[in-house]
Amino acid sequence: MQNNESPSHQDMDIESAGGSEAADDKTSADYYFDSYSHFGIHEEMLKDVVRTKTYQNVIYRNKFLFKDKIVLDVGAGTGILSLFCAKAGAKHVYAVECSQMAEKAQEIIKANGYSNVITVLKGKIEEIDLPVAQVDIIISEWMGYFLLYENMLNTVLFARDKWLINDGLVLPDSASLYLTAIEDAEYKEEKIEFWKDVYGFDMSCIRKQAMTEPLVDIVNQNQIVTDCYLLKTMDISKMTTGDASFTAPFKLVAERDDYIHALVAYFDVSFTQCHKLTGFSTGPRSRATHWKQTVLYLDDVLTICQGETIVGSMTVSQNKKNPRDIDITIKYSLNGRRSLISRTQSYKMR
Repeated sequence: MQNNESPSHQDMDIESAGGSEAADDKTSADYYFDSYSHFGIHEEMLKDVVRTKTYQNVIYRNKFLFKDKIVLDVGAGTGILSLFCAKAGAKHVYAVECSQMAEKAQEIIKANGYSNVITVLKGKIEEIDLPVAQVDIIISEWMGYFLLYENMLNTVLFARDKWLINDGLVLPDSASLYLTAIEDAEYKEEKIEFWKDVYGFDMSCIRKQAMTEPLVDIVNQNQIVTDCYLLKTMDISKMTTGDASFTAPFKLVAERDDYIHALVAYFDVSFTQCHKLTGFSTGPRSRATHWKQTVLYLDDVLTICQGETIVGSMTVSQNKKNPRDIDITIKYSLNGRRSLISRTQSYKMR
């Protein structure tokens, strides 16, 4: 969820005062937090009704979980989740935000009369000191594209291990990653094959790069050719940081005769400790969210018949140079009447 807006005048002044050396000192993490300083990205997330209303419903319909509890909001942004928790009766909420949005969150909380209940702390979870030794609940909207992009999950797990009481709650507490396959000839032609002939010139070298970069976009459910397969479920209350890197097998069964141009990944999240199981899906058959779906184009066009299967495995790991990025390797094979193929492809989410 990167934001390409220009820095504010204030940011520009700070950078120019420090000279080019200060700019050169910036790490990928700095640019990550900078992207969340602009209001536009928060507007998109707040207007994602599936996302924001689910959190609101979880909190307002389960006030018994929050009544008189100490809550830690990890990556608080505008402070919307903290405000929900305060309104639901939390004793105190610590809203931690590393970007410049922390200052706006402070203003928002004051304007709404919750300064006595919510404390905004600007900084990285890994570096701050909380005024309390323990918290009862950790709440966060940590999910990125492909569930794991931007690696904010590890920050939540760090906070859990450092401050959460025994039997405390992590919300949400379950996340699942799924895979399906689609027909996508028209869009693949537009986005990928385009580079083969650009005004009469061969730019295929860019096509190779385009193939390695997953596309985040809305998939029409009518494009789905196979069933879906559960790759991985994560129990956020118990998992370790290493569990976010994994290799999972998959088997996709064709539901009709068609061509397959891409695999598509999406995720669900659940709040299992609520009075009534609550959650949402980012899948192509569900209402669209700002996460959309993640499309991984295949080198080959697979011709598949109903009942035939694509089998393989997906390996997901943090990029070694920038742990907020993701490296994905897919091994797949189809032994069908019209296609006989076995291949390994690698992708990089940047």
